[in-house]
Amino acid sequence: MLFILYPKKINRVILRSIERQSADMQTLGEFKLPNFFNYPPYFTLQPVKDTREKQIQLWKELILEYCRIQKIFVVALDEDFPLFSNQVIERSLSHEAREAFLSALVSEGRAEWLDKSHRKCLILWHRIQDWADLIISFVKDNGLEDSVMTVDEIRSGIESRGTELHGMDRTILMRSLKHLEHKGKLAIFKGTSADDEGIKFSI
Repeated sequence: MLFILYPKKINRVILRSIERQSADMQTLGEFKLPNFFNYPPYFTLQPVKDTREKQIQLWKELILEYCRIQKIFVVALDEDFPLFSNQVIERSLSHEAREAFLSALVSEGRAEWLDKSHRKCLILWHRIQDWADLIISFVKDNGLEDSVMTVDEIRSGIESRGTELHGMDRTILMRSLKHLEHKGKLAIFKGTSADDEGIKFSI
């Protein structure tokens, strides 16, 4: 069934939906869901341009925030991603809608397709520059300005526990490190294995 939101009707639909909130899906685990997640029209790509733009913006923000809180780095279109369906209102995003929302993130540099068929998407809830800044802050906060660490230690070492770097996607980490290497902030050297690559900071 196609649900369409026309601009003049949006406020009325929202008001009616807010009145039904007590029966709505409010959380995913400990993650609080936004109100729009309980409106059936938002699970259908809207044909009216202004409405679709608003819809896409809301979904972009939700995907980024959910992935950041849950530390999710890769979203697969054909797999069971919690945001793609709402069992309470019995609605699911179509493959077309999933691809549209993720493609919007890609166009803004907040995600990247991992394959040509657009089945998996790398989510950049922090841009590479922002991840690089977090690494610099981590190094300074721990007095590691002239130290040597391995890639594995940054991702899963004791020092990174409690930080956003802990459990970080390796692809994003390496790109962030190479960004800093290009700026002369560190040097990367080969180890005995991929995760054993060494990082010599020079900050």
